[in-house]
Amino acid sequence: MDEIVKKLAGLGLPGIILVILTVTSAGSNAAIVAALTALGGPLGIVGGIGILGLITVVGDTVAGYGIEAVLKAIYTERSKTESVRFLLKEIKDLPISEELKLKLKNELSPEINIDAEEIQPPKTIEIVEE
Repeated sequence: MDEIVKKLAGLGLPGIILVILTVTSAGSNAAIVAALTALGGPLGIVGGIGILGLITVVGDTVAGYGIEAVLKAIYTERSKTESVRFLLKEIKDLPISEELKLKLKNELSPEINIDAEEIQPPKTIEIVEE
């Protein structure tokens, strides 16, 4: 068992995902192939294996720089093309710590930290003459 664990540990996160797929499918090869095919979308099983490789690259990047730096860079880049208010609301809904949410909000709008719930769309008022 130690040898299997060492080999899977060498695969990193994709190895863990593959183990989870195997356990949830009760070891059925057909279920594992179906899961990889579903993961690959229109590219099928080849795409599923490619996604496992992509997860490795993303995991290594996050491990190297840290989740905070990666998220800050992503949201800073997205703020160039998307509404800051929309991004602030999205950050509020992320499943991360409140401390990290506050850091991300301050990264996007350091001068004003607007609570996303306070933002309301403009109301339309219709005037009818009798």
